[in-house]
Amino acid sequence: MEDTAKMIPIGMEDFKKLRQNGYYYVDKTGLIRELMRNPAKVTLLTRPRRFGKSLNMSMLKYFFEPDGNREIFEGLEIMSDSEICETYMGKFPVILLSLKNIDAESYETAFEMAVMLINKEAGKYSFLLDSEKLTQNEKEAFSELLSRKMNRAVFCGSLELLSRLLQKHYGRNAVILIDEYDVPLAKARERGYYNEIIVLIQSLFHQSLKTNDSLEFAVLTGCMRISRESIFTGLNNISVLTITDVRLDECFGFTDEEVRGLLDYFELSDKYHAVREWYDGYRFGHTDVYCPWDVINYCALLRADPYARPENYWANSSGNDVVRRFIQEAGGNITLKREIESLIAGETVTKDIRQEITYQNMYQSIENIWSVLFATGYLTQRGRGAGRSFHLAIPNLEVREIFTGQIMDMFRENARQDGKALDVLCQALQDGDAGKVQQQFQKYLKKTISIRDTFARREMKENFYHGMLLGLLAFKGSWAVSSNREAGDGYADILAETDEEEPAGIVIEVKYARDGRLDAACEEALRQICKKQYGDAFYNEGIRKVLRYGIACYRDKCRVMLAEDDKF
Repeated sequence: MEDTAKMIPIGMEDFKKLRQNGYYYVDKTGLIRELMRNPAKVTLLTRPRRFGKSLNMSMLKYFFEPDGNREIFEGLEIMSDSEICETYMGKFPVILLSLKNIDAESYETAFEMAVMLINKEAGKYSFLLDSEKLTQNEKEAFSELLSRKMNRAVFCGSLELLSRLLQKHYGRNAVILIDEYDVPLAKARERGYYNEIIVLIQSLFHQSLKTNDSLEFAVLTGCMRISRESIFTGLNNISVLTITDVRLDECFGFTDEEVRGLLDYFELSDKYHAVREWYDGYRFGHTDVYCPWDVINYCALLRADPYARPENYWANSSGNDVVRRFIQEAGGNITLKREIESLIAGETVTKDIRQEITYQNMYQSIENIWSVLFATGYLTQRGRGAGRSFHLAIPNLEVREIFTGQIMDMFRENARQDGKALDVLCQALQDGDAGKVQQQFQKYLKKTISIRDTFARREMKENFYHGMLLGLLAFKGSWAVSSNREAGDGYADILAETDEEEPAGIVIEVKYARDGRLDAACEEALRQICKKQYGDAFYNEGIRKVLRYGIACYRDKCRVMLAEDDKF
């Protein structure tokens, strides 16, 4: 592939650097026009992680601040709106505070990290110490914002004070931008100091966003809409735009047209269907969008390796705890288990969604967990029902893989706890007892969440059952177990060598039975084993006893057959 003029902006969150250093940019400056055409004193924008919130906040900063940034907006959509540019561009001092990196084990450390953020932002305006428009008392107060020993009272009033001093220096009210406002709350809930941090953030917001005469307007971004009673107490001037709102629905994430343009630019148009299948499917308002983090990372991978398969980038940017908790809840809830199976099959489930919750209560009920999954992007909407109900679905193959991965992890944990059942399965495999193998594996399938037909391709379903079997055999520590190893004229699904004095070789080929035709799928598996001579991997090592199993699966049912030499 020939080099192109622009670079792929992996992890670029500074708008100015992106524009000045030759990175490809998907134009989201329409966000500025929409915010200014329908102004609110405080606007909260909620989107899942990795959907461009931080880059958009950086873009807002460079547009409004009085530092001559006009050239980096040349050629972008916002420049066609002369009225907005003349009225707002370069006209306001801006305070940008990102809370996304406040990840501390204790409240004390979290507070110290928050103080450092204020130090850093105030340090950008150190010229205020020499401003002729400020009194000596005001300069002394500003100096406290530069101190690492800032106390709690000074911290809580810091944004109000800084905006007031900037207003006095510039003669214009300040714009306050707070990115990922809820990250400290999420981390505090995990580490046990939620009550302390909520009071701190509540006081900071109250003074800077409510009782602040020097505030022109504020924009906040986050993953979830925290209930007003929890953090926005008394703040009646806030406009909240979530993933269900039509307004600004194209301003975060990539639209289909934008993805096609990006792929065309980097000569990757032939990968469009794979990109769409894996990374599209989110619906914000009335717009279907892709996750930009995934699209950009996959494009970068394809430029290095044109044959690379899609990878799960979004999952690796978080612990996915909410999905794990969701799957755990299905253990004793047959209704929830069936609903999860429907989601994995590509179907929809209708649920009431609470868009205002607190991190402290996010796991308090299964109803809250559904709402968190929706807000954080693990589920998306496919239309609305009555009242506050939505038709929910898993957006794409990437997120589906997160769900199936968590199901597999839980399956392995449960299997590990039942060593007796595992021994019975392995002994049956070793003895050539296909009926017993079927009986034992069937029990495992009944206990876990099954995979159904309508979402994934057949090979992906086979991979799930393949993974289950491989996970079970991996606990037999004395056996040599391998997966997709070259054998004969191909690659066998699973090869296992037992630990007997005269070891046996076990060959397993897994098939997903279309329409539940288990016998036919089993026979297909056995024909493949014999035709491609997978058993040669053992014969070549001097192992004479080789057992060849075809295993077919369909939802929570299975069929196991043992090859007979005279038949296959």
